[in-house]
Amino acid sequence: MPRLFYSLFLVFFYYTGSAQLRDTLYQFRPDSAVFVRTKGPLAYLNYGLGEDRLGGAKMGYLDSLVLLKVTGRYKDQYRVRLTSTLSAWIPQNLTRRDTIVKPPIQYLTTSWRTWGDDRFDYISIPLTERLPYRSWQEMNPSRIVVDIFGATTNTNWITQFKSATEIKNVDYEQLADEHLRITIQLAHGQHWGYRIGYEGRRLVIRVKHQPEKLKLGELTVAIDAGHGGSNLGARGLRSKQWEKDLNLSIALHLKKELEGKGARVLMTRTNDTLFNNTDRIVHFRALQPDLLISIHNNAAGDTTKTRGTSTYYKHIGYRPLSQAVLERLLEMGLVEYGNIGRFNFALNSPIEYPNILVEGAFMSHPDDEALLTGDDFRKKMAKQIRKGVEDWLKAVKRSDKKRGL
Repeated sequence: MPRLFYSLFLVFFYYTGSAQLRDTLYQFRPDSAVFVRTKGPLAYLNYGLGEDRLGGAKMGYLDSLVLLKVTGRYKDQYRVRLTSTLSAWIPQNLTRRDTIVKPPIQYLTTSWRTWGDDRFDYISIPLTERLPYRSWQEMNPSRIVVDIFGATTNTNWITQFKSATEIKNVDYEQLADEHLRITIQLAHGQHWGYRIGYEGRRLVIRVKHQPEKLKLGELTVAIDAGHGGSNLGARGLRSKQWEKDLNLSIALHLKKELEGKGARVLMTRTNDTLFNNTDRIVHFRALQPDLLISIHNNAAGDTTKTRGTSTYYKHIGYRPLSQAVLERLLEMGLVEYGNIGRFNFALNSPIEYPNILVEGAFMSHPDDEALLTGDDFRKKMAKQIRKGVEDWLKAVKRSDKKRGL
């Protein structure tokens, strides 16, 4: 009998206790030396373990082979140490174990260099290891702020060449042990994008120049038609039309609108094709458009009250574009659902170029759905989006004029 009870206990533990055990946060000893490196083109850090249908709140993307110290594990997530007071989380499948046993006492910088070419300005920061980082944009004044975690400054000078035309000034501050902050002051008020990555062990920040001529005919615009293929999106309650088809229709109309003004247009899809969001990001990162517009339509469980049009952005420097487009969409008589920031949608995550998400209207609301199923309405929506982009470009010109640029 005791052996039978023991066997039943093991079965009970397997189906109940082991599930609880898998949900336990495993703490690593403070003196442990468990290190991993990032892998893949889109490794990222999350602030915490919380998530919704868009995933966890992202701190930002990292280059490959960035060294991270693991301090804990929860399910398939590693907790990693950034500073003594800040941790982040990364999916285990975006890392590989590293053989480093004893790290140096400090990871030191050496002196920096800033220069430019015909499209970008660059800041080169030599380091002794590929360390993690995060960045964000600021407005009024327009700046890029980059934190490097684990770094201690040993920089005695920053050489800045005249060829750098978008970067007005670069400075740094050692905020705390292992927390170095870089501040990049920009010449123009509008952010046009930047990229952070390693060349060997040198961290290189590449800042995009503002286009010389702020006209659609001089720009390359990326259009992302949301969903596609087996990724159907929402479905109209009455029309039974799929969101993927309406998104593509609006995107193709927008393509004609932009090309009619001379713009070069890049598309994620021009037919009913499945193309996942990771591939879309990598695709556009390689093509370097001047801006991106992602087209979707909304849905909600409430089919009587929730309706309207909305625009979304993640990075504050790209909000003006989203505001300008929303203003034009509201001229169509649509209810305002809002201008929504810090949105954790994949196509809003790139920092390399201004990007916005347009949610045309709610397919779950009968009045909005009736509008969306009309092709003339979708053509008008594309025209209003194009006008919004032009309004934004004019506003950038006015801002530059006030700044004496």
